Amino acid sequence: MTTPAPDPRLDAIARSCVALHIRMTARAVTRAYDEAMRPSGLKITQFVLLSALSTGQWKSVTELAERFALERTSLTRNLQLLAAEGLVEPVECRGRASVYAVTEKGRAAIEAAIPYWRAAQDKIEGGYGQERWRETRDGLKALRRAARSEP
Repeated sequence: MTTPAPDPRLDAIARSCVALHIRMTARAVTRAYDEAMRPSGLKITQFVLLSALSTGQWKSVTELAERFALERTSLTRNLQLLAAEGLVEPVECRGRASVYAVTEKGRAAIEAAIPYWRAAQDKIEGGYGQERWRETRDGLKALRRAARSEP
């Protein structure tokens, strides 16, 4: 049995696919933060979520999910896990609109995790370059807008 010749279109897709490269980068960066933050007991996703909730500016889980481009069901599952650990608690329910607040235990967890987050941030930003990171961050915002826009 002979192997068919590789399709050059597929090689081009692997080299240029925005989704593939963003996902590969996101996984690598997430692993680096999770590793650095392991002593705190929080994963980067938990830390960022707790930090966002601690601002008190979110009126509902749906609003928070939209802001962070998360599936509402995934966010709800993560909030339930944080609640089970006593890091957040539901404080208001209007119909289906839930609001969570960070508990004292959650604030202590954030405080304990900040140095680990800072070390990961400094390592990655330092290795990449602060100015380059600012440009990339702005580019990623534009990319998110482009992905959400209608053709």
